[in-house]
Amino acid sequence: MSEKYSVIFSRYAESDLLEIIDYYYNINIQYANTILSNIEIKIKGLNIYPERGRIVPELEKQSIVDYRELIEDNYRIIYSIQNKEVTVHSIIDARRNFEEVLVKKLLQMYLKE
Repeated sequence: MSEKYSVIFSRYAESDLLEIIDYYYNINIQYANTILSNIEIKIKGLNIYPERGRIVPELEKQSIVDYRELIEDNYRIIYSIQNKEVTVHSIIDARRNFEEVLVKKLLQMYLKE
């Protein structure tokens, strides 16, 4: 049996998820609940199979191979693995420009600290 990893959900990923659910909640509560459940299932699975996600292609082009992603519906779940710990960093709408969203998120992170 595989050794389990601990999964940490960053405050940024939590904020992303709340934003997604809030957006859909008033439009279609059933879809909001479904997407929440599906994302939670994907994230919970990382404790056993963290390397199943692919390396984020846009970052790999820049020789950054520390971040992986899982796709759920229109969302990219961005995470990293270090030792026996998986950190979910962000959940990004796949229909948006990834580089633009990433730069915006990084600026928000550094300005808040």
